[in-house]
Amino acid sequence: MFFNILKARLTQGYKTIDYPNQMPKLSEKFNGLPIINSSNCLKDCTSCFDICPTDAIISKDNEPIIDLGKCIFCNKCVNVCSENLITFTKEFRMSALKREDLFIKDKTSLLANSLEKKSKKLFGHSIKLRQVSAGGCNACEADTNVLNTLVYDLGRFGIQFVASPRHADGLLITGPITENMKLALLKTYEAVPSPKVVIVVGACAISGGLFKNLDNNNNGIEDILPVDLYIPGCPPNPFTILDGLLRFLGKIEK
Repeated sequence: MFFNILKARLTQGYKTIDYPNQMPKLSEKFNGLPIINSSNCLKDCTSCFDICPTDAIISKDNEPIIDLGKCIFCNKCVNVCSENLITFTKEFRMSALKREDLFIKDKTSLLANSLEKKSKKLFGHSIKLRQVSAGGCNACEADTNVLNTLVYDLGRFGIQFVASPRHADGLLITGPITENMKLALLKTYEAVPSPKVVIVVGACAISGGLFKNLDNNNNGIEDILPVDLYIPGCPPNPFTILDGLLRFLGKIEK
């Protein structure tokens, strides 16, 4: 039996991906960072504004830009644009330290920088997170949990999910923050020892997503807790989450 197990293991080979040393192979259907060639937009055209289910396309300086914190990557804006000015690229690296950095129109969007030097001394080598699903549909939760599999092997980077907030360095929050989960979230946050970090994953956690303005949710984390890292998507690809966490810890500098 031992030799059968050994043979099977050798046949399987090495399954852990080599990111960030090697770029991942993404599905052809993957929708990454969206960009808008707004300078060529037709005057008075509002098609993309009207079709967006989460109001993720807004006007700034009379030009349309995309709020990644609201975008659900549904492709409706691409299909309705008669001039083909909106494109979803294959760029999966989209995390940001500030909410305003999620407002983009081209590939010049800012990627998350590493922690400040003072915080890096505390968290730079490893970090333990308590994941809180605050009313999510389980999509963001699933793409977060898959990071613990041998394909991604999150633990090799010194990042771990823990069961108790008292053992954590911060929270990783998903879901639109439903009213039923708000108190539980706040209590969990209070239980994490200071200094602590807050990471939000997915459009719902950032802005409410498709559930924005419903009576039973709080439109995401805004005005509830301070946020240290935003990871957009609906749901974010596991590589998007992994890249954001690694940049946050300073394990990726470029």
